[in-house]
Amino acid sequence: MKFTGAASRKLLSDIMAPASHVASLPKVLGPISIVFMGIGAIIGAGIFVLTGTAAALYAGPAVVLSFVLAGIACAFVALCYAELAALMPVSGSTYTYTYVSLGQLAAWLVGWNLILEYSIGAAAVAVGWSGYFNGTLASVGLAIPPRLSTSTGQVVQLADGTTATAIANLPAAAIVALLTLLLVRGTRESARINNLMVAIKLVVILAFIGFGISHVSVANWKPFVPANTGTFGTFGWSGVLHGASVVFFTYIGFDAVSNCAQEARRPQRDMPIGILGALVISTVLYILVAGVLVGVVPYPELNVAAPVGLAANRLGIGWFAALIQLGALIGITTAILVLLYGQCRIFATMANDGLMPPVFSRIHPRLETPWMSQILIGVIVAAIAAVAPIETLSELVGVGTLFSFLMVCASVVRLRHLEPHALRPFRVPAVPLVPLLGILSCLGLMAGLAPLTWARLVVWIAIGLIIYFAYGRSRAVHRLTGRSQSNE
Repeated sequence: MKFTGAASRKLLSDIMAPASHVASLPKVLGPISIVFMGIGAIIGAGIFVLTGTAAALYAGPAVVLSFVLAGIACAFVALCYAELAALMPVSGSTYTYTYVSLGQLAAWLVGWNLILEYSIGAAAVAVGWSGYFNGTLASVGLAIPPRLSTSTGQVVQLADGTTATAIANLPAAAIVALLTLLLVRGTRESARINNLMVAIKLVVILAFIGFGISHVSVANWKPFVPANTGTFGTFGWSGVLHGASVVFFTYIGFDAVSNCAQEARRPQRDMPIGILGALVISTVLYILVAGVLVGVVPYPELNVAAPVGLAANRLGIGWFAALIQLGALIGITTAILVLLYGQCRIFATMANDGLMPPVFSRIHPRLETPWMSQILIGVIVAAIAAVAPIETLSELVGVGTLFSFLMVCASVVRLRHLEPHALRPFRVPAVPLVPLLGILSCLGLMAGLAPLTWARLVVWIAIGLIIYFAYGRSRAVHRLTGRSQSNE
């Protein structure tokens, strides 16, 4: 049955019907795996790369406050995610929640922004991975030529002291390709490898905090909030806000982990544990690492590819610096893995609804994964990671993430009105206050982004609207009968 209008929405009963979502995804994930999936996505390039970038370019030592602001905003949003993921334990994340609460057009716009959020996010993290990978190879005399390990068009310095223009970041593209193949092979295998890598990452991060605290120089924290340069978002309190907006993209792990719902064994219990557990652990670690980092290395020196590695070298413990490099590589790898996983599930769900070509919702008969969408996403992300710098990518992801989070908060309020009697295994307290605070927090952080980032978002949305009205709207299907549409 075709939808008659962009305002048409799905009902909860429709969403929960087997025919309404991507079928044949095995239930293989428990609460620990879901927490680790969240930590795997959240703690990646943000903690190992963007902490230094945000401190050096925007907030100075007050990058600690940037993470506090981002964490507070995330607390409101995570509660909303927990309610919706337990209420609708299916693939699709924010896209699905918006389809039920706000209708088809709003769902398409969210899904379209999620493509930007996940694809660009995975590419940004892959660029961060490349920086640490090259540093690790350089430490043993096997560095990749800078022209082949730097974003296209950037000026790099060669070994003989001359400069040249970079061709592409091949290591970034290679890690995306490798993880795409792993995800095509199966969710259970990917989750096991992710759990192991997250455990190693947590040990390394805790070791950095433990060793680094004794080497912190309080002088490096002064001034804690450097004076604004005269440009909005460059130091001062506007810089703290700008820094929070940039590092916020690392929290897209909440959206990624909500995609685990259809493959969770007991989603009504496991999803709130996974989402909220990942938030608490990740935010605390971000704040501690940021404080140690700017205490060990003066913040102007942190705009490098591997700031945590630089801090480890300053500690003067050779073996520990090598351990940090290895831990960062492993940690960033898990973030790429989970982002690629989440993007694929959303893409497959949109294809199942007819908003994308149906080939991308097909499940491999033996591997039980949406392999076509996974391969397509891997190719696109690898190409972006090869050519674009991390600074541009992170700001694009930040605005897409905030837009999606805002819609999640709005969906909770709307669904409380539209489906008041639905069984909610987890309930957001103090509705509508908590979702409203989440919306205001997201708007505040969006205000801290550069005008050019907003312009790029407007262009992206315009492209999405053209595709929706030219293709998706006429092909969107609902596979259920009866009361399958609503314009409430």
